[in-house]
Amino acid sequence: MVRSAVLSPPAPPGSSAGPRPRFAHESEAEFARILTFYGIDWQYEPRSFPLREANGQLLEAFTPDFYLPGYDQYLELTTLRQSLATYKNRKLRLMRERYPDINVKLLNRRDLFALLAKFGIDPRGSGDVPQIDRVLFDEETIAERVAELGIRISEDYAGREIVLVGVLRGVTCFMADLMRTITLPVRVDFLALSSYQPEGGTLRFTKPLEEDIAGQDVIVVEDIVDTGMSLHRLLQYIRRRDPASVRVCTLLDKRARRVADAPIEYTGFAIDDEFVVGYGLDYQQQYRNLPFVATLKRQS
Repeated sequence: MVRSAVLSPPAPPGSSAGPRPRFAHESEAEFARILTFYGIDWQYEPRSFPLREANGQLLEAFTPDFYLPGYDQYLELTTLRQSLATYKNRKLRLMRERYPDINVKLLNRRDLFALLAKFGIDPRGSGDVPQIDRVLFDEETIAERVAELGIRISEDYAGREIVLVGVLRGVTCFMADLMRTITLPVRVDFLALSSYQPEGGTLRFTKPLEEDIAGQDVIVVEDIVDTGMSLHRLLQYIRRRDPASVRVCTLLDKRARRVADAPIEYTGFAIDDEFVVGYGLDYQQQYRNLPFVATLKRQS
């Protein structure tokens, strides 16, 4: 099927010079702008994988939409018609059977809507705030798990001082509780990141680190890691300041949505692909003050 082309965003940092791609759909251009915002190098449809041949003739091939060289990860978006998901899933299954060493992931319409919602973009045009659906982790469960993380960190860094670095604003509840469970000398600092702008640009640190972390043991504290894109950019920023070590501690780990992967040493809870709020996490600045973590009712 022939689709009308959409002009691309600016070329990503680190990409090779040359003509910029023309995307088949605006959702692809939007996704490329998000990758560029976080400084993640990407290539558009760089390679086709033969899937079936007969009598020396190519019958079927698969060309994933994006390749992330830094993560050796291929991504395919399916957002036009949900009926295409079955077709693309079949191709994905054939590709994984034939190329087991190739990392490829399908992001469906719901995945992309959730990603856009994270950046304040509502592709469905609804300004309503969805209601709480169910509680995933109550106040007592969170407190117990945070205490366990504090014990592990205290044991792993025994006899040393650590620097906890959190990203405003969602991490505030988790950071406040976590640092009080650590029985070591602790310094604390916060970063603030610029908001994503659909018209383009790259991520900026609107509040940079104030602590000197050169030669220090740093733990990056996150409220949630889902796509991993902000964590990717944050770790780049931290490592340029020559710490002795860097580890990541997150309250919630949503691996189903991972785009840019990074090692996470300390995890509070693994969660499924659901939008969650409470305990510092928000939906359009709502629900941060809830003492528990809950899911939102899905919008049709």
